[in-house]
Amino acid sequence: MTARILAALLLASVSTPGAARDRNAVPAATPVGKPLTCVPIRSLRESLVRSDRVIDFRGSRGLFYRVTLPRACPGLGFERRFSYATSLSQLCAQDIITVLYQSPVMPGASCGLAPFQPVRLPKR
Repeated sequence: MTARILAALLLASVSTPGAARDRNAVPAATPVGKPLTCVPIRSLRESLVRSDRVIDFRGSRGLFYRVTLPRACPGLGFERRFSYATSLSQLCAQDIITVLYQSPVMPGASCGLAPFQPVRLPKR
């Protein structure tokens, strides 16, 4: 029997005028290596949803993986949270994420991931 892992990666956002403007900003990223098909889940520390198409995953040792979805995932950029299910100990480009709506709490659109591009992000 394959263990099924269900995880929700949640991000809190602050509702301030400046945050609303920055909320839609996707920081420039410098690729540092070839895209990866899968990344071990245990090495992912945080997800930063940048838009309906871009998610930055913070890995261990300050490394980031940028995933640019093939198509916009409705509601992802606004809700900034999603769940995924996998039977592996890795998150892969062919896996599906599901947007999680906060109010009322319910699942939204489901969208396919894409390769994980290791990147360097600018310091804030």
